[in-house]
Amino acid sequence: MGRLTLTVIAGAALLACAVPAGQVPGGPTPDPLRTEFLNSGFPDGIEGFTQVVRRGPTIYVSGQVALDREGRIVGAGDLRGQAERAFENLNHALEIAGASPLDVAKITVYVVDLAPGDWAMLRGVGERFFPQRNPPAGLVVGVTALPRDSLLIAVDAVAVVGASLRSREAGPRSRG
Repeated sequence: MGRLTLTVIAGAALLACAVPAGQVPGGPTPDPLRTEFLNSGFPDGIEGFTQVVRRGPTIYVSGQVALDREGRIVGAGDLRGQAERAFENLNHALEIAGASPLDVAKITVYVVDLAPGDWAMLRGVGERFFPQRNPPAGLVVGVTALPRDSLLIAVDAVAVVGASLRSREAGPRSRG
């Protein structure tokens, strides 16, 4: 069995994402007992996984990677280029489930041979897809490889549609 190297950087500072204060995403409330398995219809994901699973208001997005609509790797050898494409694919996967980056509650980023200097670049790329305030829970994991040669990054997410996320400015909730 091969060796797996794990580097973990945790915290709320990964990417900024939240619903602005007082705003709740619209749309009908999904049946909480129904599970939907959704795919983009393009070979832009890793075989063997459904791209998106929606159970009621909760959306689980499988690891999105740097593949184009024909299944070809975008940005071979270029972490920034692959990160941009992976986040574009994440955005598309959220859209097919009726969600947006504002609905993301948790994000995990897997990076092959993660280096400390990669952190700032990943945040910069992510900020173009997510608002810069109130980031979701997040984690960056360094891995030795991904399921397909030449892939350098995978991004997965959990989103909740219709959740009322509080702004940091609103302060803590009282427990009275």
